[in-house]
Amino acid sequence: MSKIIEIGITKESNKKIEKVKSIEVVAGKGIKGDRYFHDVTEKRKQLTLIESENIDYYNKTFNTNFTYLEFRRNLVTQNIQLNDLIGKTLSIGEIKIKAHDLCNPCKPLQEKLGKDNIIKEFLGKAGLRCEILNSGTIKTGDNIKII
Repeated sequence: MSKIIEIGITKESNKKIEKVKSIEVVAGKGIKGDRYFHDVTEKRKQLTLIESENIDYYNKTFNTNFTYLEFRRNLVTQNIQLNDLIGKTLSIGEIKIKAHDLCNPCKPLQEKLGKDNIIKEFLGKAGLRCEILNSGTIKTGDNIKII
């Protein structure tokens, strides 16, 4: 079954992503306590997801040991292919989200991780940008379902 295995947020853009067990999300605004939480937040900046399997593959292939949250996404998933979900509505526990587009790896992330192949290796594998459709709580272990 597809599920959330890690959750992370940060209050400031260039600060470390902090691992948490749950987050409170607000429809149209984002994650309380996160750097992108505002009264009106762009749909694509409210919540991000990344597949744990892509990070595991990179670590194994390039003999690195990056943690999931070092890739700076809010939710780390297991057993779901995120690229197939663009335009679809999902449920994560009781929360509904809509997947809008892919997260592309960026140069600042590549520089932060200190590897010159992050952009190349994570192009099309760096996660999803999503809109939060209803308010509530997302917890580690919540199941993910396509609606």
